[in-house]
Amino acid sequence: MTTEQLNTSHDNLRRLTIPVQPVPKQKPAERVHNWDEAFLGYSLETAIIEAERCIHCPTAPCQEACPTGNDIPAALILLEEGDPFAAAAKFRETSNLPDMCGRLCPQESLCEGSCVVGFAIRPGGIKQPPVAIGKLEAFIADYERRNGGVAIPPMAPSTGRKVAIIGSGPAGLAVAEELTKQGHSCTVFESWPVPGGILLYGIPNFKMRKEILQDKLEYLERMGIEFLCNTVIGKDVTVDELIRERGYDAVFLGTGAPVGGQMRIEGEELANIYQATEFLVRGNLEPEQLPENMREPMDCADKDVLVVGGGDTSMDCVRTAIRLDAKSVACMYRRTEAEQKGREEERKHAREEGVEFMYLTIPTRFTGENGRVAAAECERMRLGEPDESGRRRPEPIPGSEFALQVDIVVLAIGYSPDELMEKTTPGLRTTPWKTVRVDEDYATTRPGVFAGGDNVNGADLVVTAMADGRRASEAINRYLESLG
Repeated sequence: MTTEQLNTSHDNLRRLTIPVQPVPKQKPAERVHNWDEAFLGYSLETAIIEAERCIHCPTAPCQEACPTGNDIPAALILLEEGDPFAAAAKFRETSNLPDMCGRLCPQESLCEGSCVVGFAIRPGGIKQPPVAIGKLEAFIADYERRNGGVAIPPMAPSTGRKVAIIGSGPAGLAVAEELTKQGHSCTVFESWPVPGGILLYGIPNFKMRKEILQDKLEYLERMGIEFLCNTVIGKDVTVDELIRERGYDAVFLGTGAPVGGQMRIEGEELANIYQATEFLVRGNLEPEQLPENMREPMDCADKDVLVVGGGDTSMDCVRTAIRLDAKSVACMYRRTEAEQKGREEERKHAREEGVEFMYLTIPTRFTGENGRVAAAECERMRLGEPDESGRRRPEPIPGSEFALQVDIVVLAIGYSPDELMEKTTPGLRTTPWKTVRVDEDYATTRPGVFAGGDNVNGADLVVTAMADGRRASEAINRYLESLG
């Protein structure tokens, strides 16, 4: 072993003895009475100590596991050296939304799930958690925003080309930012009254403060990006009209997967049965941020609330119901916790806040009084053989039926893309799952029209949608250059 290798080995052993730095957070009894983020975040001092736990693996499996390929070891070295601004710049080389991804990514199955520090055995057989990469990423981006903000990057000269971006979620925002840097003029069309897409309408305040998104939108506007809200593409204006009448040279479809899943059982049409998105926005946003048809007050106080579904959206819904002073909140899932796809951290927070979990159970019928839901007729399940997803298929247990009194039901059982774009855009082809067909360059079957994010992949993560947007922007830029 060379002297350099020996020194590296000794340094790694030292780093592995550094204790994990817990992230301060609100106590459950306190946070259920406010909408502030549960985690309070690191101080600069504790963030630097946590960054020192990184052993800077030559192969960087954490970077490999990141959908955007963030150079995590390099960013943490810069933080360790006391330069969070340089660390933020390193993250922004590959990510448009580090402060958001640091809060919203399932790091336990991505970067942190591949962190060697979490697998290493210390003297005495002691194991410790992986480096808190997500919390450090959020801290670094927050530090930059709070201490001078994010500087507008160098911009290429104007190309004279115009791009219409449909949807202001993570994919659309990434496309707009990257193409604007290349000198193209970008307009983002949003169907809701305020831009932000899923980042605004699907993420509760207790997971991500709205000011983080607002700062990002203001930054993009300073870059010269225009946002046009209350505009439904395919209804108010078509893709054809954007190209032929309004002079856009390319269109990017970042419409996500906004259509909530239905159970298709009796009584689903009763009042006080909500799709997850409507429940979340009516519980989390101000009336002026909502369409007219969602501004009627929603009263959960002293009500029995049932949320059906087991993903992160269902956790957002149950925790929202708690903060709306529900009398009881239950989460019903047809499999066991071992099969749940959502974040363990979110389930832990929900339990701490008083949510009851009902596993291996499904509603089979809703009944009501005076047109409003009053009860859910339910059935117990058991796990049978694996289905096409590899998870064991839930099967009903005969004779296990029971009724559950409910005042409000929220359906959080998945999302799919809207069919409107396909129906109003000649030549645009979709799959049997209504996702948009694209090639390796994110080009659709309609020339000059590109797509990426959840409307291509199905409902997925913020980070995967953003990564799609970044890659699609490169393809759109090549296409625009080919126009001469």
